[in-house]
Amino acid sequence: MSTIQLVADSGSTKAEWCLLESGKKRKTVITQGISPYFLNGRQVQDILQRELLPRLKGVVPGVVHYYGTGCSNPANVKLLKLAMKKVFPLAKINVEHDLLGAAKALCGREKGIACILGTGSNSCFFNGKKIVKNSPGLGYVLGDEGSGAYLGRKVVQYYLYNTFDEDLMDRFNARFNMDAPTILDAVYKQPLPNRFLAGFTIFLVENRGHYMIENIIEDGLNDFFFNHIYKYRESWTLPIHFVGSVAYGFRDVLKDMCASYELQLGRVIKKPMDGLVAYHSV
Repeated sequence: MSTIQLVADSGSTKAEWCLLESGKKRKTVITQGISPYFLNGRQVQDILQRELLPRLKGVVPGVVHYYGTGCSNPANVKLLKLAMKKVFPLAKINVEHDLLGAAKALCGREKGIACILGTGSNSCFFNGKKIVKNSPGLGYVLGDEGSGAYLGRKVVQYYLYNTFDEDLMDRFNARFNMDAPTILDAVYKQPLPNRFLAGFTIFLVENRGHYMIENIIEDGLNDFFFNHIYKYRESWTLPIHFVGSVAYGFRDVLKDMCASYELQLGRVIKKPMDGLVAYHSV
């Protein structure tokens, strides 16, 4: 009898869970994201019991492969393993960094540069088996170049500094209906400010073609190339793959940048789950 696997990919905003049986998808469930930097063990357990378990309808996985944000930190890995063990007491629990999940989804078992551009950002050189090099991830306050939080912060800055022209100011007010105190309170006093900031990237998507919008997108992605991709000497000889909502939404900009920098653009996908399903089905 084949073991049922539960494969999970979790960012800060949302998590995707896929049941596999005999290498085929049986069910997919979406829950809110799980970041051990913002949630404690009890809160993680509550999310799983409230949003995931009921939709599995009694199916019990034998193995859980969890790839999540914040899982390069051993303390976070321990927290998540303990929480998941309480929800799936009979399962073998594997908890890995979401960057390794992205690398497996993008590169399979081949060498390449794997990049995440979602709510946050990250990158690595993957040798086909493991992550060999990782450019430091400094989080949304000090880093996360090219991410949704990074680009969204630029949108908010342009608005609060009144840098947008009159047309974009009017569009922003119509789209979000927020004043400065509301925005500042959400960023400095409310939970999950990175997710809040990332929510403003929709303004970039909806207003493509305006030179200020294009400048924000290009500058933000260029910061990612300069601070991360350029740091790997392998970038000049191996394909550079991207995963995440920001990467997929602005894949035309990534294509142009790779062409101008004479880099080989690899796969650009919105989410890693299909690649992870393929990886764990072998």
